Amino acid sequence: MKLFGAGLIVLIALLHMGFLILEMFFWDHTVGRKMFKMPAAISAGSKVLAANQGLYNGFLAAGLLWALLADRFDLKLFFLGCVIAAGIFGALTAKPAIFFVQGVPALLALMAVLLAG
Repeated sequence: MKLFGAGLIVLIALLHMGFLILEMFFWDHTVGRKMFKMPAAISAGSKVLAANQGLYNGFLAAGLLWALLADRFDLKLFFLGCVIAAGIFGALTAKPAIFFVQGVPALLALMAVLLAG
C-alpha cells in the first residue's frame, strides 16, 4: 500500500507540474485556449492570473515531492489535503470536472497513505 500511495503522490505531483506549465507558459497560446475553450481576448486578459495560479500548482507539486522524498507522513497528509481542498474549491467555483482531475486522485492517495500508516 505504501508503494501504491507513493506512486499516486508522484502522479499528482506530475499533474500539478503539468498545470504549472500550462498555466504559466501556454495559457495565452493555442494549446491553452483549445484546452479551456476560451477566446484569445479572455486568455490574454487572464494571463497574469493564470501564471500566478500555475506557480501555486508548482508549490503543491514541490511539497508533494518533498513529503515523498523525506518520507514524512505529516507532510503527505498536509499537501494531499491542500490538493483536495483546491479540487473542491475549483469544482464549486469553476468547473465540477476539476474535482475528478485533482481531488479524486488526491483522495485515493490520502487513503493509501493512511492505510500504509
